[in-house]
Amino acid sequence: MVTDSAASPRGYAQPVIDVQALAQLLDGEYAEVRDLVRANLTTYADVLDEAEQLGFDEFRERVRELVVELAATGQTGMGFPEEYGGGGDIGASIAAFETLAFGDLSVLVKVGVQFGLFGGAILHLGTERHHRAYLPRLITGELMGCFAMTETGHGSNVQALGTLARYDAGSQEFVITTATDQARKDYIGNAARHAELAVVFAQLEVGGEQRGVHAFVVPVRVDGEVAPGVRIEDDGRKMGLNGVDNGRIWFDGVRVPREALLDRFAGVTPEGDYRSPIDNPDRRFFTMLGTLVQGRVSVAGGAVNASKVALAVATKYAERRRQFRAASDADEQVLLDYGMHQRRLLPLIARTYALHFAQDVVRTQLHEVFSGTGDDEHARRELEARAAGTKALGTWHATRTIQECREACGGAGYLAVNRFAALKADSDVFSTFEGDNHVLLQLVAKGLLTHHASEFENMDQLGMVRYVTGLAVETVIEKTSAHKLLERVRDLLPGGDEWDREAGLLDPEYQLAMLRFREEHMLAGVARRLKRGMDQDSDPGAVFSRVQDHVIAVAHAHVERLVLEAFADKVKEVPEGDDKVALKLLCDLFALSTIEADRAWFMEHGRLTAQRSKAIRREVTDLCRKVRPLATDLVDAWNIPPRLLRSPDLVG
Repeated sequence: MVTDSAASPRGYAQPVIDVQALAQLLDGEYAEVRDLVRANLTTYADVLDEAEQLGFDEFRERVRELVVELAATGQTGMGFPEEYGGGGDIGASIAAFETLAFGDLSVLVKVGVQFGLFGGAILHLGTERHHRAYLPRLITGELMGCFAMTETGHGSNVQALGTLARYDAGSQEFVITTATDQARKDYIGNAARHAELAVVFAQLEVGGEQRGVHAFVVPVRVDGEVAPGVRIEDDGRKMGLNGVDNGRIWFDGVRVPREALLDRFAGVTPEGDYRSPIDNPDRRFFTMLGTLVQGRVSVAGGAVNASKVALAVATKYAERRRQFRAASDADEQVLLDYGMHQRRLLPLIARTYALHFAQDVVRTQLHEVFSGTGDDEHARRELEARAAGTKALGTWHATRTIQECREACGGAGYLAVNRFAALKADSDVFSTFEGDNHVLLQLVAKGLLTHHASEFENMDQLGMVRYVTGLAVETVIEKTSAHKLLERVRDLLPGGDEWDREAGLLDPEYQLAMLRFREEHMLAGVARRLKRGMDQDSDPGAVFSRVQDHVIAVAHAHVERLVLEAFADKVKEVPEGDDKVALKLLCDLFALSTIEADRAWFMEHGRLTAQRSKAIRREVTDLCRKVRPLATDLVDAWNIPPRLLRSPDLVG
């Protein structure tokens, strides 16, 4: 939609967006799946009101009912095998989950716990007998379960969990015990009220020998009552997501049969012999965790779509709300015509589009790996790293975007009816669950530093430090693809060392080259710091702690480069026309606003002159003016059902 109030730059032909065509492009191959979810969201849109009107327990029950009703439509079971009642399409299941984030996020997370975490663990860690026993009833929501991994004393450090599972060969049972109060399972979704079963992650002990963390199916309720030997405590009210019944679980010598071990990667014979096709215990542990990557991919997509809801409301409000007169004889000016308001919202729209296309790449990789069409060790490692990085950037983006949109709607944005209260409260934990974002970025950096070398793929951070610092620094830098960095400027910046100071700011090669240069320079720097630290101090832990900020920074730079590549690749695919022009504007805005945000680093490292930095700032402002007339169409192309936007005073 082009507005008369937005003055177009001289000589610039304003594109006109085909909203329906752009919406189809965004929905991609899963348009039918997304439409099913949108229809269901519209049918059950009253849950947004019920979240505010119902009491604590009543809302939890309503969310459970809704999850079961959604399961009956088929949208929640798309990732499970068809022979058990699923849809047999992992990519479709992620697309359905992403779209569900347009609605109430308690429903989203309850679906994620039941079908993604609990169901996913049984599917990916169990074998056929577990699938036959649990999947048919799990997929319908008849059998509710929980995913009991996190402990009070060991959140992100799964390898050090304290829950014990000792094998008793005499009875052919595992004995599950919470060794200390720090080993209690905590923040476990579905645990406080609804779960009958739990997939419990515990340290396996067989014949007095520790075998590392394994997963077991453990009953936590029998006929609605807490099972013998199990203690459950409600976590109570949280900042948000109060439709999800999070709880704490303790186990006091709970006995489960030998078959309760999810034994895809390791098993125990009746006599007590431990057997696994993967000899290395670290590799076995990380292979097991790698099968659960779907959760991170899901959370990233959900966060991006929650951002879309906030931006749709704020943008529509900014198109309607007038404030102050631009001239004495004029009407008050629409908010989105103010340069500062454009600067606040439009780069966020551009980044949301960028993350949407980056999520498309991760979803496709996930589907290929888990459907077997692209399943090899390198593909799995690449998926795990990319999923971790996209989840981190996507969830941080949601937190920032929802806050900015709330502020951009003034006092009206503070009213619960306008969705921001729930969006802020319910999405805030996304940056924490499925892996703390800083820990996830360390995983990304480890892959970069070790260059995905198979013999080092499963090391912890101290192992990574020992490996990197055990080599000559020149070898380390060669491993990171950043050797002879200054000589490689010509490869990174076509045309030589001065090219980037003369290239057009809207040249996609320039934009990508700048982000590649930042990433590789940082990577070489962290390798050098690790080496230097170990030369001076033999304690790898202390060395890593000193460079941890640098490690996080290089991972962040790497993922931003991947996001820009995904966006640029998508723009290339789009047929010539106004929609392509509009997407190129957004891609330019994302790229240059990313460079602008880190212009201090680029100037410190000789890649930006002061004059060039100012030119980028001017270009970002100019791009905002060009995108401004397209803003409403760009958010409309997300195709968020109108009933879900709510916000009657903001969107009209």
